[in-house]
Amino acid sequence: MITRLSGKDFITTQDWTREELETALEVAYRLKAEFAIGMPHDHILRAKTLYMLFFEESTRTRNSFETGMTQLGGHAIFLTPKVTQLGHGESIKDTAIVLSRYGHGIAIRDCRKGIGRRHLYEVARWADVPVFSMQDDVDHPCQAMADLMTIQEKFGRNLHGLHFTISWTYAPKYVRPMSVPQALVMLMPRFGMNVTLAHPKGYELMPEVLEIAQRNAEAGGGSLRIVDDMDEAFRDAHVVYPKSWGPLMTTEDPAEVEAMAARYKDWRATAARMALAHRDAIYMHCMPVDRGHEVDDEVIDGPQSVIYDQAENRLHVQKALMALTMGGRL
Repeated sequence: MITRLSGKDFITTQDWTREELETALEVAYRLKAEFAIGMPHDHILRAKTLYMLFFEESTRTRNSFETGMTQLGGHAIFLTPKVTQLGHGESIKDTAIVLSRYGHGIAIRDCRKGIGRRHLYEVARWADVPVFSMQDDVDHPCQAMADLMTIQEKFGRNLHGLHFTISWTYAPKYVRPMSVPQALVMLMPRFGMNVTLAHPKGYELMPEVLEIAQRNAEAGGGSLRIVDDMDEAFRDAHVVYPKSWGPLMTTEDPAEVEAMAARYKDWRATAARMALAHRDAIYMHCMPVDRGHEVDDEVIDGPQSVIYDQAENRLHVQKALMALTMGGRL
């Protein structure tokens, strides 16, 4: 285990070695077991404060971080640009330094395209406390780590040779960021998985992310392939992760986005597609999910679905990350 992680930022899994990520998972398993038997661990971050700055709404992210800090004995403070001077033009530098003087960690969710990732690293440049990504325009590292933990729980710690599929799906309500599929294609090959990315033309991910994913596959003993057929992507997969994202590398015009998506309404997780996957396959989704468009109820509510395990594991992974980096007494 790598134990010297105090003060380390968690903005992307790429900034952590595989050993460091495995350490976080080991701590997450321990904290989950303690939680399950009602053993308190509120000594770990007692009297410490986490500032959570949200540029977008959240259900799982806010509640898992805030609850996690409470269970570790600390306190989380919810912030938005409007309730801080950021909304009135205060610099990132000044905000980061002041919050560092007050508390022990800063977590940020900022999915603004071309802004979010740069914003997080700018805060980290000036902050003297660890900075956590609660999702940005490039990556969603906490979600990916919770997903990795869930897959290990279902298939064991050695995931080499496991077939993992992340597929685009149709959803009409709003344009979702690319950070979840990008987080997954970067992280899963590092742990030896054979990753298939499926999407129609126009829904490509960022080229630099795909380059990182390919390098990670070569280093981790996994593989990466890209297909434009959802059935092919599901065939013999152990893990299927059908999820919508916007054509942000192609267009952001609302009319064009809607017209593009309407051509692919058949890109949906159905029982027939699940039957193409491995007999022990699991269905995953980070939520919120657009039922009836992204997936049929019989799939998401069926025996192969692990969506609530994923959601729970956000709590345990984030507690581990905070405990390791915020000077916790483990």
